[in-house]
Amino acid sequence: MSDASAPASAVSKQRRQLDRAVVRFAGDSGDGMQVTGEQFATEAAWAGADLVTLPNFPAEIRAPAGTLFGVSSYQLQFGSRRVYTPGDRLDCLVAMNPAALKVHLGDLKEGGLLIVNTAAFEQKNLDRAGYRSNPLTDAALEDRYRLHKIDITRMTMEALEEVALGAREKERCKNFFSLGLVSWIYTRPIEPTLGWIGRRFAKHAAIAEANIRALKTGYHFGETAEIFTECYGIEPAAMPPGVYRSITGNRALAWGILAAAQRTRLTVVYGAYPITPASDILHELALHKRFGVRTFQAEDEIAAIGSIIGAAFGGAIGVCASSGPGIALKAEGMNLAVMAELPIVVFDIQRAGPSTGLPTKTEQADLLMVLHGRNSESPVVVLAPATPGDCFFIAYEAIRIAVKYMVPVVVLSDGYLASGAEPWLIPDPKTLRDIPVKFRTDAEGFFPYLRDEATLARPWVRPGTPGLEHRIGGLEKEHITGTVSYDAENHDLMVRLRAEKVRRVAQEIPPTTVNGPSAGDVLVVGWGSTYGTITAAVEELQQEGKAVASIQLRHLNPLPPDLGQILRQYDRILVPEVNSGQLVRILRAEYLVDAVGLNRVRGLPIPTQEVRETIEQLLRDKQ
Repeated sequence: MSDASAPASAVSKQRRQLDRAVVRFAGDSGDGMQVTGEQFATEAAWAGADLVTLPNFPAEIRAPAGTLFGVSSYQLQFGSRRVYTPGDRLDCLVAMNPAALKVHLGDLKEGGLLIVNTAAFEQKNLDRAGYRSNPLTDAALEDRYRLHKIDITRMTMEALEEVALGAREKERCKNFFSLGLVSWIYTRPIEPTLGWIGRRFAKHAAIAEANIRALKTGYHFGETAEIFTECYGIEPAAMPPGVYRSITGNRALAWGILAAAQRTRLTVVYGAYPITPASDILHELALHKRFGVRTFQAEDEIAAIGSIIGAAFGGAIGVCASSGPGIALKAEGMNLAVMAELPIVVFDIQRAGPSTGLPTKTEQADLLMVLHGRNSESPVVVLAPATPGDCFFIAYEAIRIAVKYMVPVVVLSDGYLASGAEPWLIPDPKTLRDIPVKFRTDAEGFFPYLRDEATLARPWVRPGTPGLEHRIGGLEKEHITGTVSYDAENHDLMVRLRAEKVRRVAQEIPPTTVNGPSAGDVLVVGWGSTYGTITAAVEELQQEGKAVASIQLRHLNPLPPDLGQILRQYDRILVPEVNSGQLVRILRAEYLVDAVGLNRVRGLPIPTQEVRETIEQLLRDKQ
């Protein structure tokens, strides 16, 4: 334990090498923890580390200061080896107030580094957090952790004494003091943060100066204070050569749309109603209208999907995004797109529900809804990205499939992927698959529901094309001619044709990659954001000689053609999901396998350790 209020003269510091570290910044929602974490992640990436992040923030817009439900945090794991998850247990926790300490202390490993801002541990904050006494005086806290009690607020104010700002504005810079301190502890370069501050506050010189001083003061405090006897070095990770940048899932989805717009040379119409955690896609796309994107903020979810259906009918690419409640409202519109056979793409950035639920927390509970949650027989293509960076490729692929097959496509991302970040190798545009676009212009022999023999796609016709006037809509159409039909046999035929068109997308799915032996004791099947957790757990057990493998499903409807054969090669099937068991039901029904679910709905990713322990139990049961 240590208690410090000011740095001492420079002392000799030992530098210890680590393979990886898990750090979490936590404080009140107004303490700037998201900015702090994002900048520390940038520093870690700039130094060459591989990393995965986990932002976590309250749903309340103005949560009362100091309350448990108002705590905001940002966690990341970074290392010199491949990093798959933000980490289960913390090596370092920075707690800016009592509420942050109470909410997050249980995740800090024994012997971990605990840094607290003593200025916030006054009686009113202790009361709001539910502490009967000051936990910093508890000997048990000092015995279990490497506790450093630092008056971050006072030291920040002293460092900014000469800056021409008010007391409140100066006090808000304390997050950069903590960032500077942790940057020194883990030898992360602060130059990227200095550059960001200069750009962010270019028009506010005093604020820029204050944040820069706070950052440097925190860094030099770690460098000179006697309470810190060592710092930690983490070597750059061995990664494929190329140009990297840090990217979040929502930004990657937006950029995938931009790439598809450039490749198709079509206008993209993005119609959206703001909803957490999907709104950042709208914010990002609104910045890039020069790439042929038109953004439209609708008055509600129904208007949003209506706008993109109209855009698709007009010959543009229609895209929208929402989360669970909004997807429910879009169901009728999606059915119209199914019946009209128009190429639209809907991003479902899943959050914890039901109803409004936990709007800033993650979940995977919309799978059955997007597969079956519309009236009557209305199949759509369903894709799911595995990582934040993979969101780019899934968005691009969704538009390619929608245009090629004239079919709605749903992309299942979630809050964890949306806000999480990772280093992303910027792809060579030449490696992206072509997206051929062909509008029917020949009136000879035209009918609106003529179909391509390979894809069953109907013709795409721009309104106003001479001689190609036609009618589409929500009423059932006669095969080929497109006239309204109430014939029973025709309805049966059209339902089957629409379903078969979706099934034929399976011919686009590459062979499934198996991570591990092609046959063995346990196969772990994942989809969406469980990829990192599953991969980390499986590779740990593989290193111990266990016959364990994993696969990641990026295509959920249709499923990969080789999936059934792969499942039959393993004695046990485990399906971890952040829901109550949805994909596991599908696998049992489709392939008659005795799949086992690992299901958690805490609003957080499933920890790697829980996946590992479940696999080990299955291995013991087999014996």
